[in-house]
Amino acid sequence: MRLWPANWWPRTLGAQLVVVTAAAVLLSNVGVATWFQLAQSRLNESAINERLIDRAASAATLLAAIPAKQRVAAAHALTSNIWHFEVHHSDPQSAQMTADEQAMANRVRALLPEKRSKSAVVVSMRQPYQDERISGTIRPVNVIDVTVPVVRGTLLTTTFYRPPPSRWPLQIVIAAVVAIITTSIAAAFIASRVARPLYQLAASAVQAARGAKAEHVPEEGPDDVRRAAHAFNVMTDQVARTLARQRQLLSAVGHDLRTPITAMRISTEFITDAEVRERLQKNLEELQDLTDAVLSAARGAGWEAMRKVDISALIESVCTDLEDLDKPVVWHAHAAAPLMCRPNEIRRAVRNLIENAVAYGERAEVHLAETPDAYEIVVEDQGPGIAEQDRDRVFEPFVRLESSRNSETGGSGLGLTLVKAIAEGHGGGICFENRRAGGLRASLRLPRAELGA
Repeated sequence: MRLWPANWWPRTLGAQLVVVTAAAVLLSNVGVATWFQLAQSRLNESAINERLIDRAASAATLLAAIPAKQRVAAAHALTSNIWHFEVHHSDPQSAQMTADEQAMANRVRALLPEKRSKSAVVVSMRQPYQDERISGTIRPVNVIDVTVPVVRGTLLTTTFYRPPPSRWPLQIVIAAVVAIITTSIAAAFIASRVARPLYQLAASAVQAARGAKAEHVPEEGPDDVRRAAHAFNVMTDQVARTLARQRQLLSAVGHDLRTPITAMRISTEFITDAEVRERLQKNLEELQDLTDAVLSAARGAGWEAMRKVDISALIESVCTDLEDLDKPVVWHAHAAAPLMCRPNEIRRAVRNLIENAVAYGERAEVHLAETPDAYEIVVEDQGPGIAEQDRDRVFEPFVRLESSRNSETGGSGLGLTLVKAIAEGHGGGICFENRRAGGLRASLRLPRAELGA
């Protein structure tokens, strides 16, 4: 359960570490300051009560020792901003007191002279009470009245206006701010030592996933991060060597295959039976196409350098080439769309999608959709579509779904495998969905921001 909206929470490791550390220090300071303030308040309250008890008993004892005519003047002289003394000429009255009030009254009686130690002492606590004695402003204060007999028929009421609890000292606030700033700087330093190698590792992993040569990650930072960077560098080096050997082997195989195929094609020219010659030449062409398709699919994406092109113009040129071959292709014009990509790979992927649409769905309608994050090349046909359970299988090598589409199709079953490899090599993807009006919609998504669009 989130305690705040998701968009308020920082997304990077460094920022999260700083925020969590600052929050922990803030909470710890608040806890310590609160505990200190409560303890200080209890000590202050105890000291104030002791002071009130002592002053009430001392003032009553003092007034009992002076002439009656001077008692009112003496009480007035003792009065101050938070202390008020008033002489009453009446007999003590019993009153219902709380346990705290009774305890304070007992302590006052204990300080009186022995002959008045059993006198009726009344304590009354009023809280809160509106008064303007404190700092000259009207504000709620706690008031305690202690009524003590002075002599027979004379009472002294000592009233104490207890100041409100003091706010946190400025020193505590300053100390908390300094602690937060100091720990945040320390957390930012530690976070940078962890986050920088992780960011570089992620960037290199993205490059490797797209088929490009992954840059070595600096092996620095804490031991855990350094070991992860070292393991990643070893892995990428091993993968790069494996891919290089694979490509060299495929190139050699392709070269060795083309040589006998060419020799066999030349040999067919000497066959006098036209029907046999044509059948053999057709088989050789299919073998040549299959060889090229296998090499292209095995090589996958990433062999071409990235450069910025107008993806709209590239798609339009592919559609124009196919229209010149009398293919039923319709291109819906789009404004210039700059994208950092491998143009020859994108050209091959788009051509494969359009040729599939024409072969399986009678015609192809092509348009380019645009979002803030990506371009989407959409190819629609008017064929029977693809069953939902087969939409993932079509990307597997050598898989063809003639039973669900036009039975007069050819191909090696590697075209969509190559399209998917190219899309994923650019950080995108490919998906199929059946149109409500009939036919299939193929969407090739290419991210913009990460590729420098």
